[in-house]
Amino acid sequence: MIDALLLTFIFLVAGIVSVPIAARLGLGSVLGYLLAGIIISPILSVLNVDLASVQNFGELGVVLMLFLVGLELNPKKLWAMKTRLLGLGGGQVVLTALLIMGTSMLLNQSWRISLAVGLVLALSSTAIVLQTLGEKGLLRSDGGQSSFSVLLAQDIIVIPMLAFIPLLATPELLNALSHTVSQASTHGGSWNLLEGLSTWQVTLVTIGAIITVVLGGSYLSSPVFRFIASAQLRELFTATALMFVIGTTLLMSVVGLSPALGTFLAGVVLANSPYRHELESDIAPFKGLLLGLFFMTVGAGINFSLLASHFTIIIAMTLGVIVLKMLALLLLGVSFNIRGADKWLFALGLAQAGEFGFVLLSFTVANGVIPKALADQLLLVVALSMLLTPILFILYDRYLAPRYLKDKDDQPQGVGMPNDKKIIIAGSGRMGSLIDRMLSLAGYETTVIDYSTKQLRTLQRFGVNNYFGDVTRPELLLAAGIEDAKLLVVAIDDPEQISKLVKYVMEHFPHLHVISRAQDRHHVYDLWSYGCRDIVREVHDSSLRMGRSAFEALGVSQDSAEKMVDLYRKHDQDAMVAVADAHEIGIPADENSNYIAKVKAFLEASDPDLKTQMQSYRDTK
Repeated sequence: MIDALLLTFIFLVAGIVSVPIAARLGLGSVLGYLLAGIIISPILSVLNVDLASVQNFGELGVVLMLFLVGLELNPKKLWAMKTRLLGLGGGQVVLTALLIMGTSMLLNQSWRISLAVGLVLALSSTAIVLQTLGEKGLLRSDGGQSSFSVLLAQDIIVIPMLAFIPLLATPELLNALSHTVSQASTHGGSWNLLEGLSTWQVTLVTIGAIITVVLGGSYLSSPVFRFIASAQLRELFTATALMFVIGTTLLMSVVGLSPALGTFLAGVVLANSPYRHELESDIAPFKGLLLGLFFMTVGAGINFSLLASHFTIIIAMTLGVIVLKMLALLLLGVSFNIRGADKWLFALGLAQAGEFGFVLLSFTVANGVIPKALADQLLLVVALSMLLTPILFILYDRYLAPRYLKDKDDQPQGVGMPNDKKIIIAGSGRMGSLIDRMLSLAGYETTVIDYSTKQLRTLQRFGVNNYFGDVTRPELLLAAGIEDAKLLVVAIDDPEQISKLVKYVMEHFPHLHVISRAQDRHHVYDLWSYGCRDIVREVHDSSLRMGRSAFEALGVSQDSAEKMVDLYRKHDQDAMVAVADAHEIGIPADENSNYIAKVKAFLEASDPDLKTQMQSYRDTK
């Protein structure tokens, strides 16, 4: 127990100290984590920490990240990416593998070893690239989307790679291997449902696992999450979300598939789920912590003694891999019309080797494809290329992107359509659903979030797609896109929750226009003090309409009734302004003597004139 706590404490301290410093220096969180791992590596060596086991645990962060990426893509969007997946992704792997293979053969390696090395190093780091693109807000750019397409294609291509690489084995290496190493160890355990199965049985089991993920996500997830949500315990929902992701990871692992690909598929299946934003906000903190742990293990895993003894060779190999991958990516970028700064973002961002290289290199050694001495050097190449990636992003940010900024600014900007406005509606009850319908009919796209599963089910029957979640949670707001939103409509019916939400949003996103529902005039004062300037009392307008109907029922003409209501509305607004400075948050109105005195004074001064005017309209025939 003490050992585990000490190890946890060391990793936490390293991340907490290094990452803020790296961020302040403009180096990014990924480089901060990598440097933290390098710094603590001597301590881990003294404590005899099994770094491989810790890294396997940290790889859950990559899995969770792919799940969250999948949540952003529904099947329709994924199908629309098919050209880039096949062309960019497939082309990148093939072209890069051939370039590295050719270079390796020029260095007197056999074609089998050279091809295996090319395939291993062709893969890029999903963890580093997506994390960095997300931090810099570049994921939605053309270069970012192209990078994502390549990374997703690579995760898919890993599956046939695992089947193809053993065919490259050489008899000499196979004879030298110990038979204690099994292919199952590359997936972190001895469980493998494919052992002893024929080819057609392996195919059936693999297809069955994929179908299980798709059907489970489509038909079982909603009833399960609805059942858990009925308990109104946030920690249960978080536990269920993690159970779903880890269960998918386990299923993919025992059938020999890529866990990252499996969880990505699960995320795509749930992309249209009403629980999508809640899932995203619950899993995001675990993803961030585990990714940080993974990056630190990469830094700590650098073998400095081997690096020192073969320094020139390993540095040359690392730089050679980066240059060859950049060359392949630039050629593909030109072919697929990726231009300007996006072309360099695409080339520099994917120029490193990836975390799956650690797994594949162990796999190649276990299958007699690559000699262990060469594999050890290549492990250093993978780690160092990942370490250099944040520096390549800094090069892009500071020197390459600014060169294209002026050209971009000179281009004519198109007029924004309504759908360009990102609108979040908090609450899908009586007010929220009406507002959502009006905006939708006008051509605006909205994200509606509500914590009532009953309300969600009711609206879904009418074809209205809303999302489940507690909208007052900051992480859920971030998952819903509050940073890029143009408008937030607060239509929930709990005054305390409304105040909590408005206060947080106005403090952290002052640029955002907030329209808020208020329970009564005193609630209006609270929201005004938080900075909200567009406030609607929930029964105010309907009460005025009912008052107008009452006048008409008593024989007042429609025109006179309208004028009487307008008079009262103006009087009420003047009253609120006149006594607003006497309001104190947290003190009931009937206990605030200053407020009571001001209200009485205003009414005594204004009521006589108001009565005279309203009665004159009443008596008008």
